[in-house]
Amino acid sequence: MDNTPTHDPLVIAGKTFRSRLLTGTGKFKDLDETARATEAAGAEIVTVAIRRTNIGQNPGEPNLLDVLPPERYTILPNTAGCYTAEDAVRTCRLARELLDGHKLVKLEVLGDQRTLYPDVVQTLKAAELLVADGFDVMVYTSDDPILARQLEQIGCCAVMPLAAPIGSGLGIQNRYTLLEIIENAKVPIIVDAGVGTASDAAIAMELGCDGVLMNTAIAGAKDPVLMASAMRKAVEAGREAFRAGRIPRKRYASASSPVDGLIG
Repeated sequence: MDNTPTHDPLVIAGKTFRSRLLTGTGKFKDLDETARATEAAGAEIVTVAIRRTNIGQNPGEPNLLDVLPPERYTILPNTAGCYTAEDAVRTCRLARELLDGHKLVKLEVLGDQRTLYPDVVQTLKAAELLVADGFDVMVYTSDDPILARQLEQIGCCAVMPLAAPIGSGLGIQNRYTLLEIIENAKVPIIVDAGVGTASDAAIAMELGCDGVLMNTAIAGAKDPVLMASAMRKAVEAGREAFRAGRIPRKRYASASSPVDGLIG
């Protein structure tokens, strides 16, 4: 069996991707570092905070699309910084205008400035409005299996539960709820927020997540480009381990070289 990413694609809103690592574009020291880290990560989908990043709305300022061209990368506009459904919908419509009708967006509606936890009521409202308006919605949410199911039923093309608070680097905090979401979903489940290092990304993929999105874990590392490379390998290894099927956990030893049938 061929286990290369080409033969195990990630499909979102009908489009096929080789890489299961999605990356953010904020917090890097400059656009050059952003481009180099994105390249090292092997990312094909890059998320962009429309309220914080220039993709053409500010003529004369450095434009992210000059270093991450849409011909090469799938730009995923996000609604970071929005605290109401109305603001989120307005931001997505601005992104669609700036990107010539682009429909794929990442919805996030925050409910608290300190924890950056999502406001799930406003998120549900915004998701309904955006899906009705023809957007393909990838939605950031809490790790609540019931909410994940509701967002899928609304028509979101991917559900993105947090592993831990945004930027915390705490890793997977509740494997049980993630497993519940994964096992009952019919759309891609992509861990979004909380990853701190390569082992966190590998664990998310070993659980059966379809992908991982991260920004701070890479941009905040001492060497962002090297960390991006590490995350790429971790996501690939975790996916292969999930597909291979791990051995069951046991309380007692099971020898690699069985003693049964030994000569003499």
